[in-house]
Amino acid sequence: LPTKGGKGEPTRVARSLSIINMGLLLLLIAGAASAFSPAPRLGARVLKSSPTSLKGAADAWAAISASQADTVAKLRAALPVSDKPDQSWPAGSGATIAGSAATLEAMDAPGPPNVAWVSALNVEGKVCSLTVLNGPLTSVPHFCSRCVIDGDQNTLSLFLDWRPRADGMYGARKPDGSYPGPEELGRAAFEFSGNRAEMERKFYTPELESFVSASVASFEGAQPPAAPPSSDDADTRGPLAVDVTMPLTDGNVAAVVRARAQAFESWLGWQLDREAHLHRPGAPVNSQYVFDTPVKQKMYTALLGKFTALFGDADGAKLAAADSGPLDEAYVGGAS
Repeated sequence: LPTKGGKGEPTRVARSLSIINMGLLLLLIAGAASAFSPAPRLGARVLKSSPTSLKGAADAWAAISASQADTVAKLRAALPVSDKPDQSWPAGSGATIAGSAATLEAMDAPGPPNVAWVSALNVEGKVCSLTVLNGPLTSVPHFCSRCVIDGDQNTLSLFLDWRPRADGMYGARKPDGSYPGPEELGRAAFEFSGNRAEMERKFYTPELESFVSASVASFEGAQPPAAPPSSDDADTRGPLAVDVTMPLTDGNVAAVVRARAQAFESWLGWQLDREAHLHRPGAPVNSQYVFDTPVKQKMYTALLGKFTALFGDADGAKLAAADSGPLDEAYVGGAS
């Protein structure tokens, strides 16, 4: 529109419209750029705000505990386990941990299966754990599968382990993957390396190692604990133990459920193939018992530290004692 300033000179109104149009154009460009920007990479600083379509920790715990119930049903179907009511916390018993309802199915399988202790533990909304300790008649690893859900931090922690039944000095593994040799341990180093070779031939195979690697890779944003394990914890871990924390998402819950189920199937396969892993009667059985007894004490001490950190001294001690079972139980020869 012409103005007093002469033909072709824009009016004040026209200039204002041009400025508004330019502003709108810049907003559109900025919005498009934001829409196509890559999402930030998951890391320690974003675990808490990681999105999830689950309704919260309660739904995640329900999915994980339902899967654990399926696993326990498989164990009951495969092995002639017996319930231990005096050491169980059945549903409706009123047992609580830090104000949350808790249940514990305690079992064993004396005789040829030689399972000394089973604990299927649930703390509503917080913990799902399955622990199986074998007796001294076989060399089959103990089994531990534990999930901890932190609704405040929106995280899910997983610990999986097939606990070794002989001293392979796994806790002394160096950062480069090697172990102390004869120059450090003398002739004992050959005993430890022989134990590792035997366990890796039977249990810690390349197939199990591949399963562990694939499982960890399937957990979105998974990270190891910031602090190293305690000495008792490190001394009892196997070489393929999984110990990670990840954002609480649908995908991670599904991946954890899948990993726990498959990890149990590995253990159950060894357990059912007991003839391949039986000790000869006599000294080997007694030696296995002598090895297992302090290991059970160390596992309890490590668990005590974890549960007291989660639930306080009183409830943490109560939970660790119940989950670990009798530390001095005499199950030599299958008695339990």
